[in-house]
Amino acid sequence: MTLQGKDRRPKADIQSRNYGHFKFLPYDGPMKPYSAACERNKEPILQVLKTVITRADRRLLEVGTGTGQHAEFMAPYFPQLEWHPTDLGERLSDLKIWHRDLRASNIQPPQRLDVSKDDFPKLKFDLVFTANTLHIMHWKDCKAFMKLLGNRLRENSRAIFYGPFNYEGNFTSESNREFDALLKERDPLSGIRSFEDIHNNMTKHGFELVEDVEMPANNRMLIFNRLKFIG
Repeated sequence: MTLQGKDRRPKADIQSRNYGHFKFLPYDGPMKPYSAACERNKEPILQVLKTVITRADRRLLEVGTGTGQHAEFMAPYFPQLEWHPTDLGERLSDLKIWHRDLRASNIQPPQRLDVSKDDFPKLKFDLVFTANTLHIMHWKDCKAFMKLLGNRLRENSRAIFYGPFNYEGNFTSESNREFDALLKERDPLSGIRSFEDIHNNMTKHGFELVEDVEMPANNRMLIFNRLKFIG
């Protein structure tokens, strides 16, 4: 997915290119990955995060950072917070293109994280945020992720999931049904996840659901709070 080197054609001839879920936009350097979905949803997500993130919070781990657009847009609103972007190893080169040009000093260098096999960075995180990842992950990896959250987050830390979810076995819209079919066409083990399955697994690993927020375009934000460890 990465384009190496500098595109030396005249700028008037350069157009954005589609590569999977991302486009690559021209600028003076390697082409930047770009997601139209991130541009559409970043403001609604930010408004919810403003109600969740407190002045006492110090570190946020973003899982599946993708293009880096969410981090770039949102992190400056929380200057007291270290924002730690992560993604799969093969996607880090694209993410680092964005990071080189960031002006927000609180965004940390991107790190490799595969929740199916890796541990979180050896830091204490007040929040873990992920957007549009659970329907891409295989279900076994979703479960590994939620178990990892339970093992690593301390009491009153929060986990925040953004994306589409099914309720009581039903799609919330015809567009979500079509999106799910597209996901399964690309990878039969992906697909829109059940809210009940997510809720049950998070409860199993020591979380309570604080809020289920309706978002634009048939998406939700699920906010979970880590309960006190018992044992």
